[in-house]
Amino acid sequence: MKRHIILAALSMALMPMAAQDTYENARFLGNDLNGTARYVGMGGALEALGADISTISTNPAGIGLFRHSYVGLSFGGVNLQGSKEFDNLGKTNLSFDQAGFVYSNVFGEESYVNLAFNYHKSRNFDQILQTNSVFARHNGQGASLGKLAFAKSTKHSDTNGGYDLGLNSKSGMWMGYRNPLENSQYGYPFTQWDYLYTNAYNIDDVNDPEGLPIFSEAGDYFFDKAHRGWIADFDFNLSGNIGSRAFWGITLGFHDINYKGYSIYDEMIINRKDLPVGNILLEDDHKIEGDGVDVKAGVIFRPFEESPFRVGLSVATPTWYKMKSTNYTTIYNYTYEGEYEQLLPDGIDRWGWADLSSDDTYEYKYYTPWKFGLSLGHTIGNQLALGASYEYSDYSSASTRTLDGTFDYYGNEDSRKDRVINDHTGKTLKGVSLLKLGAELKPDPSFAVRLGYNYQSAAYEKNGIRDTQLDSPSIYFSSTANYVNWESTHRITCGLGYKYQGLSLDLAYQYSTTKGTFYPFQPNVTFIDPDDDVAETCISTSAPVDFKRHQLLFTIGYTF
Repeated sequence: MKRHIILAALSMALMPMAAQDTYENARFLGNDLNGTARYVGMGGALEALGADISTISTNPAGIGLFRHSYVGLSFGGVNLQGSKEFDNLGKTNLSFDQAGFVYSNVFGEESYVNLAFNYHKSRNFDQILQTNSVFARHNGQGASLGKLAFAKSTKHSDTNGGYDLGLNSKSGMWMGYRNPLENSQYGYPFTQWDYLYTNAYNIDDVNDPEGLPIFSEAGDYFFDKAHRGWIADFDFNLSGNIGSRAFWGITLGFHDINYKGYSIYDEMIINRKDLPVGNILLEDDHKIEGDGVDVKAGVIFRPFEESPFRVGLSVATPTWYKMKSTNYTTIYNYTYEGEYEQLLPDGIDRWGWADLSSDDTYEYKYYTPWKFGLSLGHTIGNQLALGASYEYSDYSSASTRTLDGTFDYYGNEDSRKDRVINDHTGKTLKGVSLLKLGAELKPDPSFAVRLGYNYQSAAYEKNGIRDTQLDSPSIYFSSTANYVNWESTHRITCGLGYKYQGLSLDLAYQYSTTKGTFYPFQPNVTFIDPDDDVAETCISTSAPVDFKRHQLLFTIGYTF
């Protein structure tokens, strides 16, 4: 059954206010190290050295160092180390990564004004995440996602981090309301997966005509997820130099998000004797699309007239995104309890199963943080180039905005801050530093060898939680409960370059690794079991995960 049809009668006012939570949106913050093979081979440390088209999106002044027109494109492949194929996403996938041109104009003596356009894939979402773990037990208590849904139902109020269960007479489904006195509005903590667990398992109308909720615990869990898609950047640049001493640039960027995630979360349910009684499986097919715009500006200058040493400064506005999220989520109950129950004519219980589905489509806005950059570059003759860059962006200041159903003079829908989620984002994410180091050695004018290192600090607080008890529409439309607290990312790069007259051929290799901690759902939610008035805790068990990726990138360019 489709939940959006069930909700239509009573929740139309909620639909325009939809948004996404901190963890769903955080995947759209930051960029991969991607672009031309020269840029990647030097770890991205070209913001002060310039004269590479990939600097159009990091320090636009780098385009001002071009003295000739240029056209180039980049493509290659990505290998996901340590993963098994899932949802037809293989370990190795081809990728078209960059295409652009620079048109250089002489403007006076020793000065240029350049126009440029570049497409590049700033994020490649291809990732296979697979993990499993045994739920830890403390003082005879354990966990399950169904137990968490039950715990929230005991709160009886959205302000207490839960909801009050009631039977919707029109749909015949159990729903979570704001509180016992308001049975016409659903509580925001009543997520899509709460709805599925409640109606497919927690309330057993067959064995308990009174419809009292139950919960069981799980012995272990298995999780598989295939991420795929990209963020495509389309950058338009105006730049130039003044007497080859100072360089400037401004870039207008348009961004296109195309993300798809398919996951299966499987719990093995156990009885009071810790014996398995079947499993419950949550399948989620989630798609997020978005369009955004930002502005980037930068300068590069040589502080010493007789020295090639350069200093670069850059700033990027937030990317102002308008987003659309769609999901189709199904729960499969393969246990002896809940709504699965089927009594055959001979009166004998048979092993069986039942499924229940929910889907929603909704829109919201998301504004990324400002970004600031400082870079240094130096060349020694025509043989050696050295670069170092530092960027900082405060991820905790990212803003989720709900559409409020009103429109401005031009027909654009107005929005307002989701203060609950933004407060959670402020506590869960933090400022991120990005360090880039690179070197290029030319033993011969036509041949180059490159090395680079790229470090990005962790964006998540170590004890960050995807809190599904928040009183926010962002939580109401959540279809999954899992999350990962990713740590810092290390990237090691190298590359080769060959140039013959105007033709350039470049090859780069990149290895990146990021460790993280996976949680099937938020840990340590306490409640009072109304059956025996005993304090209970839903104890989530984490599992370590590791994301390792290899990239091979090739660029062909022509200077004229």
